[in-house]
Amino acid sequence: MNRNFVVVLLLAGLIAAGIAVYVFQNQQQEIEVQPLAEVPTPVVVERLDFSLPDLDGNVRKLSDWDGKARLVNFWATWCAPCRREIPLLKRTQETHAGNNLQIIGIAVDFLEPVQTYAAEIDFNYPILVGQEDAMAAAEASGLEFIGMPFTMVVAPGGELLKTHIGEIVESHIEKILSVFGQLESGEINLAGARTALKDL
Repeated sequence: MNRNFVVVLLLAGLIAAGIAVYVFQNQQQEIEVQPLAEVPTPVVVERLDFSLPDLDGNVRKLSDWDGKARLVNFWATWCAPCRREIPLLKRTQETHAGNNLQIIGIAVDFLEPVQTYAAEIDFNYPILVGQEDAMAAAEASGLEFIGMPFTMVVAPGGELLKTHIGEIVESHIEKILSVFGQLESGEINLAGARTALKDL
């Protein structure tokens, strides 16, 4: 009787152990497979395009300036750092317009104050205007948070090279122009340009 009882216990133990091993293996398979299924695919923004009206109400696309290296500067009339960088952007446009460079201002603002401010400043580069649609254009860069001023560095083919939140200063312009020159001469490719602008 005792011997039979021991045999039964041994069999029960073996069965329990087998079940435990089976469950453990299945759990291991789930642990290994499930995270792979949940890994999101990173979104890479290669080429940008959007449409906004200019100061005269004409709708312009970013791609209207394809073929030119671009600085797309998002600003507002109420933003002090935005206003501070405008004279530098104007000088840059005046000096380098012949070097295949185009600066484009995007006013995230109401049309009337932008028109009034533009009359005082006398911009030498195009100004487009919008509110939610202008913010949507900025967010097309892939950033979830956009502060102002906000600048996109765009290659002649429309590829996004770099975004910069904050005031643009002379050293930024020098770096950007250097990278544009290297890109045009073929010294670097798009990946090289992005790397060169990484710490902008």
